[in-house]
Amino acid sequence: MSMLQKILPVVISLFLSTALPACPETGYRLWLRYDKISDPVLLQNYKSSITGYVFVGNSPTITVTRNELKIALKGLLDCEIPELASPEKIKKKSFILAGTPSDSKLIASLIPLHGLAKIGNEGFIIKTVRFHKANIIIITGNTDRGVLYGTFHFLRLLQTHSNITSLNILDTPKIKIRILNHWDNLNRTVERGYAGLSLWDWNTLPDSLTERYTDYARANASVGINGTVLTNVNANALVLTTEYLKKVAALANVFRPYGIKVYLTARFSAPVEIGGLKTADPLDPEVASWWKRKVAEIYSLIPDFGGFTVKANSEGQPGPQNYNRSHADGANMLARALAPYGGIVMWRAFVYDDRVPEDRAKQAYNEFVPLDGKFMNNVLIQVKNGPVDFQPREPFHPLFGAMPHTNVMPEFQITQEYLGASVHLVYLAPLFEECLKSDTYARGKESYVASIIDGTLFNNNLTAMAGVSNIGNVENWTGHPFGQANWYAFGRLAWNPYENSETIAEEWIKMTFSNDQKCVEGIKKIMMNSRENAVNYMTPLGLHHIMYAGHHYGPGPWVSRGRQDWTSVYYHRADTLGIGFDRTTSGSNAVSQYFSPVKEIFNNPETCPENLLLWFHHLPWDYKMKSGRTLWEELCFKYYEGVDAVRQMRKEWQELKYCVDNERFEQVSELMAKQERDAKIWRDGCVLYFQTFSRRPIPEGLEKPEHPLEYYINHKYTDIPGLR
Repeated sequence: MSMLQKILPVVISLFLSTALPACPETGYRLWLRYDKISDPVLLQNYKSSITGYVFVGNSPTITVTRNELKIALKGLLDCEIPELASPEKIKKKSFILAGTPSDSKLIASLIPLHGLAKIGNEGFIIKTVRFHKANIIIITGNTDRGVLYGTFHFLRLLQTHSNITSLNILDTPKIKIRILNHWDNLNRTVERGYAGLSLWDWNTLPDSLTERYTDYARANASVGINGTVLTNVNANALVLTTEYLKKVAALANVFRPYGIKVYLTARFSAPVEIGGLKTADPLDPEVASWWKRKVAEIYSLIPDFGGFTVKANSEGQPGPQNYNRSHADGANMLARALAPYGGIVMWRAFVYDDRVPEDRAKQAYNEFVPLDGKFMNNVLIQVKNGPVDFQPREPFHPLFGAMPHTNVMPEFQITQEYLGASVHLVYLAPLFEECLKSDTYARGKESYVASIIDGTLFNNNLTAMAGVSNIGNVENWTGHPFGQANWYAFGRLAWNPYENSETIAEEWIKMTFSNDQKCVEGIKKIMMNSRENAVNYMTPLGLHHIMYAGHHYGPGPWVSRGRQDWTSVYYHRADTLGIGFDRTTSGSNAVSQYFSPVKEIFNNPETCPENLLLWFHHLPWDYKMKSGRTLWEELCFKYYEGVDAVRQMRKEWQELKYCVDNERFEQVSELMAKQERDAKIWRDGCVLYFQTFSRRPIPEGLEKPEHPLEYYINHKYTDIPGLR
């Protein structure tokens, strides 16, 4: 063999390793990347602590859990970790032992019963114990789902480079039903969807089941989400036909091992539209009988079906009020059909009517509070976090705490309908946390929203939290790489509504980008400031619902045509005297829907938080703010601060190039450029429009808008995903 023949393979190998790029990072793996631990010392410590693993049990859930651990350990530790034989015979080895006490006498002997009694059906224990002169890590729960969640938690520890030498973790979800609402239509369009088409390919179901369905289930299970509503709240009755129920059943079969139940939206008029009845009156015996037969059919195909989400008598959707019946009449009729099977009804409280002269923010409270105590035990009233509609900032909904004899659940919007779609980087956990940690004073001080929805304040046994999904069929699931963080954060807060949004951000960054501390701190700073930045360049000081009509992307404070409660002028009420919606006791009196002292705090402009000032008050342009500026000046400064913050965010992102893969770095950089462009449009359009009422100059030192007001009124968006 010649010298050239000897060295050629080496040369080729070196060339391939240096000249060819690594596999491009698409974002498909979400936070379950399982790449090799970058710290060599930590890697060696992990390897010495995990020389093998033992799983007991053989259920479908244990099978998928075992597979997840096997794949994850191989990637994280960069070697094949063996599955060991019977644990009782293993000596002087540190290994993982996973399973339930009912499947393993050894686990039962090593984990105290009082610990298992605390974790319920979905909680878990991760504990390091001494066994045969070695440490073993036990991952256990009372059920296989507990083992599943415990395993994902353990993998999170590895991914975030945590210390695993002496573990003693006991964790259980504080909310029972943790559910994603997909606003997906049967034609695969997604209402308020900005990440491509629906995941659910109804044309190829039930025969074709893609790997993406399984990966969707894995991602949800990893953060504790245990339910999914497959279809839009603006429901299509066809999904309840036998043809579609077989398709739903196929998805349910994929999700079941991961502890995820499927739910459907129930169109209230389904008995007429697909059942051949002449009425959908909930008190009509034939209607009730039709729903009972339909529910029985569903459970024959999907034994663990979760139940229905219902949007009724809202924005044109049919409901019990069409027949002069109450929301309780409608919800209870469905609840009675579901009750024998353990199913639930999530009845949305998002109701308002432009024919009602009352302030839109008050209407849900007015309709539902008189019905407190009239709903069956398997009904939850699903309440948006704020009283209008998923705004960048709203006060907490007054229904939280106002229905002590009814199960109440929150609904958050993960998809960014009013917050820049999949273009703007807006980390939503601070918004969710702001609501969850609001003190309602429903039973005195420390009556937090979280304590209402987790059942502790009013001793409710049925608890739930819903999030409107931002997921589509694009490669990285959410369009914007940082949109994944909002999906992740929702799951973590649904598991524990007292969790901290900064802690959640740090977890996600480490699992998704890097464990480099400088990188983590840099990305976390961008994320934690992003929501307030967006509020400032969109709707500062309590302004709300001043978006472009229809698609809600971009400013539209000038929108005045059409249905009144869908216009912007209805909400900001700007005139030559001032700006803001008077909801005080002298105005619409929406403040009186809150408990004291919240009512009094909101009612007084001196004590009302300035970030909600114009939500509750119509104030003069020269009203003196705490900064010493006039209201007009403060409004201008907030808009300009928002744009400046986006510019700063772009600079900070550029400094992180060293620790982010090129694909996602460039994608985020391009999106941030659009975000700055859009923030300037928001700022300039709103400042110029409100200036027509204030008749005051833009404060000195602030850059002047590029174009006249007419330009912003006529501006069209042509490069925003999902806008129609």
